Amino acid sequence: MIYGKMWTVVSPKVGIPIFLVAVAVGSFSVHLALATNTPWIKGFFNGSYQRAAPAVAAPAAAPAEAPK
Repeated sequence: MIYGKMWTVVSPKVGIPIFLVAVAVGSFSVHLALATNTPWIKGFFNGSYQRAAPAVAAPAAAPAEAPK
């Protein structure tokens, strides 16, 4: 383990919860930044986001007749 000696300075009862809180705060801040800075997310969460209409494909050409 790279940081094995860290647990001689910080007790696991303190270090592990601090680590988990730091991960949770980081994750929350990233999600908050995405939700506030991305324009389509608000509409999506409110149910008013509309997807772009799918492109209509051109009709297929009739198959060529086989030579006799």
